[in-house]
Amino acid sequence: MDSVTVQIPATTANLGPGYDCLGVALQLYNRVTVRRGPGSAAPFQMAEAAAQVFFKKANLPAFEFDLTIAGDVPRSRGLGSSVTVRLGILHALNMLGSAPLGPDSLFRICAALESHPDNAAPAAFGGFTVAGGEKIARFEVAPSLHFVLLIPDFEIATPDARRVLPESLDRLAAVRSCANAARITAAFASQRYEDLRGAFADGLHQPFRKKLIPFLDDVIAAGAGAGALGGFLSGSGSTICCVTLENPEHVGAAMLQASGQAGVRVLITQADNNGARILLQNHAPLD
Repeated sequence: MDSVTVQIPATTANLGPGYDCLGVALQLYNRVTVRRGPGSAAPFQMAEAAAQVFFKKANLPAFEFDLTIAGDVPRSRGLGSSVTVRLGILHALNMLGSAPLGPDSLFRICAALESHPDNAAPAAFGGFTVAGGEKIARFEVAPSLHFVLLIPDFEIATPDARRVLPESLDRLAAVRSCANAARITAAFASQRYEDLRGAFADGLHQPFRKKLIPFLDDVIAAGAGAGALGGFLSGSGSTICCVTLENPEHVGAAMLQASGQAGVRVLITQADNNGARILLQNHAPLD
């Protein structure tokens, strides 16, 4: 085998109060192709770091590789683009190395490289996930639930979004956020999605990140007013996500109008329940 292509879904994480632990895989994908042998250019830093850890964990001698990345997941928009790259490289190298590591091990490597597991878990396994360290709870998501994404025309790097968070939190805000995260988990586990209504309120990170996305509250309120169950900042932003069981186009139009921004776009999608998938394996021809 000399080439492997892996498809990795985008993810929306945190879901408001589920900071660094809740996430959902989406039907929006990047495809990573890794080929054995020297490439036209040296792999970039993220690829080199993922490969270095993989070869060490798999106890394999390192080999040269080239890679290409294609797909529809925008960078630095809170949709897990870095996970699609890291997890895609890890799965591809694993196949090229005769698969010494299982999916759980590849997930753990990716989560460690990301420094948090909330995007890595749904990207690896699909569906809705609760990630606490290496422990994962996973649930299928029904196709009746729509995710309406408002994607602004600007990036927010995760380190920048973390720098605006305070050193300490109000205890009552933290308690309310924990209760809402539990409500979200129960709603997804039972597929009683109406129970999501009012559960996305958060006091852990969104109030502090509004300075980076000042139209956040207006967009969420507009989506809810148009029939959505609620909304939240996707990951660290800049994407805003509303969740709805009906009229997703109407919800998206309301979100777009409320943003007041030029260059924004709306994407309506559903959950991906598959996670990382090997799409193609090519073997070198025999001499």
